[in-house]
Parts: sequence; structure tokens; C-alpha cells
Amino acid sequence: MKKLMLLLALALCAGGLQAREYHVAKTGSDTNDGSAASPFLTISKAAMVLKTGDTVTVHAGVYREWVAPRNSGADVYSRITYRAAEGEEVWIKGSEEVKDWVRQGKTDVWKVVLPNSFFGDWNPFAEPLVGDWLSSTNSAYVVGEVYLNNKSLFQAVDLEGVQNPVVPERTRKPEDAKRAWYVEVNDTETTIWANFGPGVNPNKELVEVNVRPAVFFPQLPGVNYITVKGFHMSQAATNWAPPTAFQQGLVGPHWSKGWIIEDNVISNSKCVGVCLGKDRASGQNRWTIERTLSGFNRELEVIFQAEDMGWKKENIGSHIVRNNEIFDCEQAGIVGHLGCVFSIIENNYIHDINAKRQYAGAEVGCIKLHAAIDVIIRNNFLENGYNGLWLDWQGIGTRVTGNVFYNNDHTDLWTEVTHGPCLVDNNVMLSPNAFLEWGQGAAFVHNIVSGYITFHPVTERYTPYHAPHSTKIVGVMNFPGGDDRYYNNIFTIAPDSTLEDKDAGTSVYNERPPYYEGIYQDMMSRNPQNEKLKSFIEQMAAGNSQPARFNLAMRVGSNLYYNGVKKYAYEEDAVSSGLDTQSALEKQADRIVLKIRVDDAINRVKTPVVDTDVLGKTYYSNGYYENPDGTPLTVDHDFFGAPRGSNPKVGPFEDLKPGMNEFTVWKF
Repeated sequence: MKKLMLLLALALCAGGLQAREYHVAKTGSDTNDGSAASPFLTISKAAMVLKTGDTVTVHAGVYREWVAPRNSGADVYSRITYRAAEGEEVWIKGSEEVKDWVRQGKTDVWKVVLPNSFFGDWNPFAEPLVGDWLSSTNSAYVVGEVYLNNKSLFQAVDLEGVQNPVVPERTRKPEDAKRAWYVEVNDTETTIWANFGPGVNPNKELVEVNVRPAVFFPQLPGVNYITVKGFHMSQAATNWAPPTAFQQGLVGPHWSKGWIIEDNVISNSKCVGVCLGKDRASGQNRWTIERTLSGFNRELEVIFQAEDMGWKKENIGSHIVRNNEIFDCEQAGIVGHLGCVFSIIENNYIHDINAKRQYAGAEVGCIKLHAAIDVIIRNNFLENGYNGLWLDWQGIGTRVTGNVFYNNDHTDLWTEVTHGPCLVDNNVMLSPNAFLEWGQGAAFVHNIVSGYITFHPVTERYTPYHAPHSTKIVGVMNFPGGDDRYYNNIFTIAPDSTLEDKDAGTSVYNERPPYYEGIYQDMMSRNPQNEKLKSFIEQMAAGNSQPARFNLAMRVGSNLYYNGVKKYAYEEDAVSSGLDTQSALEKQADRIVLKIRVDDAINRVKTPVVDTDVLGKTYYSNGYYENPDGTPLTVDHDFFGAPRGSNPKVGPFEDLKPGMNEFTVWKF
């Protein structure tokens, strides 16, 4: 009898712990029990009751709320899952719809007056856009936004800018810039004027304003092992997210561990789409607020403070961001500092980032990461951004593999003040400026590089390096340059490259290519009051400020050069071809096709099988190019996963043949 009672008790306990599936629908009520027959009305209600192992399935409709998960999953095997019902379109929006617009005379300008109570206890139209490293902005800019049929309008800084919109010189959206809005906020009311374009009646269209700082983001850190799957998420009033402040995105884990963000469509964040970044407690815009020390010093303080507060693999990071489309975010598609460690970012289509170009700063990119320790960035398509991928500080154990970079204005890949090891393999890099190396310890293997490579030593900044596969800080060092590796790549010239001299910056190595001065001129155009930068440019133009030679050895071999790109003077087994080749992407209905013409030179390059032994270890960080678990790696598969032989084909494709080649490099 005692055994029977014990078994009965265990069964009851097991039943109590059994994972549940809840449902949310627009026909539901938050007083319901959340079952399929009696669903909740809001996702936020489900977030209050979900426990380890539970799932909530959200059915079709538009949910205007900030979903802030409260409870954690237990581990990778027992998560809490938020998912859209299969085959149903589910929107979560940080906005509210606005009607009752009044036309101003016979113009295209309309006006609406909203009581401040419309926004609750936080009004994004009264919240300035601020943060460290935010430049070229106007103090009138706020985090509020106005949307017409799911597209954001441009913010004007006065009423004249609504009546006669000014198209920003650098914008990628000149036609959209003709639709603008202006706001005034007092103690009781928020008044918005908007120009929706000729003949548009906003009361007959979908017009929304954002009212929430996030769409799916915990209010407190430490909410672990959450899955967010299959939603359309849009229109959050996110603020600028530098590495020295609280980084908040439209969606993100808020300084937690083990999230999976997958199969979503993420758009129209004022600044950041997906945030894997740092918390508030380790530092909050002290450079901007206090105006003491430098941003470099403040970032060092943040890193050491985070380490003291428990920043390590057991507590933070290890996220997966995959199979998402991310677009129309004005700072970054994905951003992260410290909180992104040990994560995987894969199979995402990230495009049209920082496209409006009303404001800028040092944190702009399709993906912008600080401290990407053991982060794998693979099989993404990054296009139409300012920077494609920017790895800043502590890119140690990072691997960038199988990605397609296209039509990014500033550069495809930028590694800044990082000691490596950082392995960049099997990528297609087609923008005119392919790679900015402002650090060291990068290894380029089996890539197609159709653009300029530019080096820049950074001797005035000392940043941390870490023990392999750990957040433990070992030391700090500056960046004299070098310590890079280049094997088995194809180097060409992009047809629309902007530098006149094809030798300048295209050869990876030739006695150090000179500065690409346009980078600094571009920075100057965005920050015209920077007298220090202006003086530097003037000295450089006068020949008084030239980069030093490499202080660290390079490892170079077995690369193929087209279009007159000069090979490294001391390179073994390199081949230069007289063929004037070009590589281009063609967008078809459901795919992206790469077209590239090559000749028999691809078969004349004697290529090694590149592995951990060939690449060696970095000079300062003393790290091997290896897998995140510490095992040796071999670059023995190509862009498509096809195995390579003992004499692998140069470039990312084993099936590359003389003549015109076509490869489907992305499917929608």
C-alpha cells in the first residue's frame, strides 16, 4: 500500500510539472484559461503564466503590446517558447493607430493633436535620440516615429521641413524623404504635423505612431532560455545603442542566456532590430553625459565592470539568431556588446539598414558586434547597409563563414581594434570596399573579394584580449598591424570601385597599401566640427602623417589575382591572370544568383588544405584558429558544404570551372 501511495504521489507531481501549451487569439480574453478553446487575448498575459517547458501559440492578428517575458526556461532542453501559429500571420507592434488627422489648408500637410495620456507613462516624442558615438544629429531628433502603411516617414526639425521636405544628401530613400513629420510636445499634448505626399488622405490609410521602446524584450535581465519564433515584429521606439550604454532592441534577451530568435520578420526599429547587448548597470553613456575621459576609456571601464558583475559564459550569451529577415532599422539589424558572446548568427537576410541616413555614428551596420568571443556568423545575406559586418573590440575566436555581402556603402567587413583570431572563410564580398583591417589576427581563406582592402594601424588604443574560449581578460595591447593570413582567395576589382588607382588598397599586402583617405573625408562630412580629425586629414594630405609599416609578420600564399590586382611581393604559389573578370549578383524571383567568369588560372593555383596548423596562432592574444570547443578545425568544405579535396579549388566554390559560372547563393 505504501509503494502504491508513493507511486501515486510521484505521478501527481509529474503531472503538475508537465509542460503546457497556451493559446492567444484576437477572439480571446485575458480572463480565460489560455486553452485552445478559451484563449488569452494578449501575449503579455501568457508571459505572466508561462513556466519552464511551456509554449504559447499566438494566432493571426495584430497585437499592439510590449511583450516582456518574466520567467526563464531551465536550460536548452526545457525552454519557454513563444511562437506564431503555423501558417498564420501574427504581428506584434510597438505602435498605435492614429486617425482624426486634419488637413492644413490646401497643402499636403496634416495635423493631429494627441493627449499625452495616449502614450501612457512614456512618450517617445518627448524622448531625445541620444547616446555615446552618435554623431551628425540634431537635438530635435526623438525616438518617436510616424508610419504610413508600414513605412516610416522622415523626421523634420521644424514645420518648414514638413511643408517643404529636404532630401538628405546621403539617403538611400530619396523618394520616401519627401514624406516628413514634425512634433511639438507640451505638458498636456503632443502635436504632430505630417506630409504624407500628394493626394494621400491619412484617415483612409494605415497611419501609426510608435509608443513603446520595445516589442519583445524583458524588462529585467536574467530571463534565460526563451524561444521567439515566426512573428512579424515592427515599429519600436528604440534609442541609440552604443557599447557603453544599455542596448535595447526591438527584440532581444536583455543580458540573459540561451535565447533563440528564429523565423521572424523584424522591421522599422528607430535604431536596433535585434539586440544581444549589454545591460544598464555596467555603464550608461558616461562619455556623453560627463564629458570626461574618452569613449575609449569609458568602454574599458564597462568591460571591467561587467566582468566584476558576472559576465561569463555560464551567465550570458550563447544565443541563436537564425532565419530572420531584418530591415529598415536606422542603426543596426543586429547589435551587441558583451551579451553576444558564444552566439550563432545564421541564415538571416539583413538589408536596408541605416537607409534613411538622417543620423549616423560609430555603431552602424547590418551586424555590429563588440566582444564577439567565439561567435559564429554564417550563411547570412547582408546588403544595402552602410557597413555589412563590423567586428569591434575583442573579436576573438570569431568565425565569419559562407556569407554574401553586397552593395554596402562603407565596407563589407570591418575589424576594429581586435587581436583575433578571427577566421573569415568561404564568403562572397562584392562591395567596392571589401575589408577594413583596423586590428590584426584575421585569416582570410577561400573568399571571393571584389573590392578594396585597406589597413589602418591603431597605436593609440589598447583593448583587451582574452583566454581562448573565455571572457577572462588576459591583457591589453595596441595594434601596430599585421599578424594576418591570406590563403586560397580570389581577388578582383568591383566594377564601380571608387578609388582611381587599382593598386591602392586592392593588393592585400604590397608594402602596406596607403590610407583610403575617403574614409576620413566621409567621417568629416558627418562630423564637420571635429577639429582634431580635420587637422589629421590636412597633415595626411601634406604627407606628414603616414602609417607605419607592419610590425607583425603576415602569412600569405596561394591566392589568385584578376583585373590587374598586384600580388604580394613575397607570396608563394600565387597566380596572376590577365583576364579582366567581373562578379555580379542577379536578383531573380526567389533567389540570388552570383555570376562570375574565370579562366584556367583557377586550376593553376597550388592550394593547401587550410587548417589550424597552417594558420598557427595569433601574436598577442596567443590563440589558435580552432573550433569554439577548442578542437582543431579544417576549412575542408566549401560555401555550399561540398567537401574539398587535397588540392582544393581557390575561392569559395569547389565546382568553379573556367568560363561563366552561375551559383545560387541565396534563396528567399
